[in-house]
Amino acid sequence: MKETILVLLLWTFLLGACSQAVEEKKGNTPVRLIEVAFDLPDIRERGKLIAIMQYNPTSYFLYRGQPMGFEYELLQKLTKQLQLELEIRISNDFSEAFRMLSEGEGDIIAHGLTVTKHRKEKFAFTEHYTTTRQVLVQRKPDQWRQMHPVKVEKALIRNQIELIGKEVYVHENSAYYSRLLNLSEEIGGDILIKTLRGELETSELVRKVANREIPYTVADQNIAEINRTFYTNLDTKTPVSFPQRQAWAVRKSSPQLLDTLNSLIVGLRGKLEFNVTYNKYFKNRRAFSQRIQSEYFSKSGSKVSPYDPLLKQYAHQLGWDWRLLASMVYQESRFDPKANSWAGASGLMQLMPETAAHYGVTDLTNPEESIKAGVNYLNDLETLWQEVPDSVERVKFVLASYNVGPGHIQDARRLAEKHENDPNTWTNEVDQWVRQKSKKKYYLDESVKFGYCRGEEPFRYVKEIFNRYEQYQNLIAKE
Repeated sequence: MKETILVLLLWTFLLGACSQAVEEKKGNTPVRLIEVAFDLPDIRERGKLIAIMQYNPTSYFLYRGQPMGFEYELLQKLTKQLQLELEIRISNDFSEAFRMLSEGEGDIIAHGLTVTKHRKEKFAFTEHYTTTRQVLVQRKPDQWRQMHPVKVEKALIRNQIELIGKEVYVHENSAYYSRLLNLSEEIGGDILIKTLRGELETSELVRKVANREIPYTVADQNIAEINRTFYTNLDTKTPVSFPQRQAWAVRKSSPQLLDTLNSLIVGLRGKLEFNVTYNKYFKNRRAFSQRIQSEYFSKSGSKVSPYDPLLKQYAHQLGWDWRLLASMVYQESRFDPKANSWAGASGLMQLMPETAAHYGVTDLTNPEESIKAGVNYLNDLETLWQEVPDSVERVKFVLASYNVGPGHIQDARRLAEKHENDPNTWTNEVDQWVRQKSKKKYYLDESVKFGYCRGEEPFRYVKEIFNRYEQYQNLIAKE
């Protein structure tokens, strides 16, 4: 009797495991997920929204020193309305992204995820912000430019039944994989689905088709068509799905976050601003081609600006990560050596002529001279703020002083100390008091020696440099 029970238990376990394996194959998210409970009130208390994103030529990338991307710009708008900071964590692996979301390593997957029944069993999806369909990405025949259009058409797959026996490469656990499984069933023959794991994203598979590394892949139509503007030997006209909704994913244990995101997305969707942003990344073919051919496009190169060698050299002298110095230079001049401000500052580092003269520089349009003088000034400010023990906080005091002068920042420290805040911490302490220096009550305070200050400027200056630096750390190698 005991043997019979053991056999039955063993069969039950094996059948369950088989069933789970089939479900794993059908779906596109991991099966065993540990979901944490962390909703909007917890996110607000933390002060930032953590978004899981794909690093690709349309969602999130760096171009000429500026973080860009369709989903990235949407997130910027949404977090601004939510009054939250934004932290980005990158994963181009669908399984890994869903695991990260489930286990609380991120609050949202901000990517154009296809909404499927299987995915909805495990995760909650926002209101869709666009629709697309999946298309076959295939190469045109050799010498297609010299061929009659009718012959080109005959050489291409237009009937999905012709995919029987063909090798199609897609990412494991993607909606493309699920769709090809269903399509094989519908056409009554096996499509040879070749699955790929890891960080290889859709645009890279499209490139592999164009470069003859793989025969076929499947992509969302909007991604396929914008890539086709650069890879002109590709065809993307053959659909393999009906129209599908695209949305972002959150945990089912985050209903307040979901409701808030839905309200914001509905408010954006279809508006002129939304359409302009969408067209910028998926319709402007010329701009797309220029970006992906540029040495300053982070997906194809590691350069932020033409002045990277100088920034690395002088950042080393300063003891800073060169990407932090690069973010500061972008903030000052957007890497334009001829930039001039209304106040008379000029050059890459936007120095005033008298400051430049103090450091022996007369030609601020010379990139190296400007960087050298700016770094010398930053070094002096580092020395001034040595009493700040934390090195990261010290850098923030240095940057704020570079922007508005050390006197105003000393005033803000005195105000912070007077009101029992930490005078050696910039973030959420002294930065709040420099903002108060635009108010008469505070700039006339007896502890203030340098009077009125438009404190919002240094507050934003430091914040924006560090936010950009975080994106540079995500996308550009340190060395």
